Amino acid sequence: MKTSEKKSLQKEIVAALKTVEDPEIPVDIYELGLIYEVKLDDNGGVEIDMTLTSPHCPVAESLPVEVEEKVNAVEGVDSVKVNIVWEPIWDRDMMSEEAKLELGFL
Repeated sequence: MKTSEKKSLQKEIVAALKTVEDPEIPVDIYELGLIYEVKLDDNGGVEIDMTLTSPHCPVAESLPVEVEEKVNAVEGVDSVKVNIVWEPIWDRDMMSEEAKLELGFL
């Protein structure tokens, strides 16, 4: 996969991630800062490191599945692996300015 194709696919993956919302907070998981890393290999394999707002999050089982399904639906993606990580621990400072504004933190 060419570098330009990889960059384009990366943008499409981020767009797909922005369609996934945390059901408790009306902001998508990308803007919330729950996505720590998106790795894309040359064969269309995607590995995502993400966290949750809390280890006791009620959507701990369903949210990673939704992320996997949405990213897997992107044309050019061959496989998706979602890793739930707890380091660093998520806090409000990880949110984008857009998310902070939408939630009234600015």
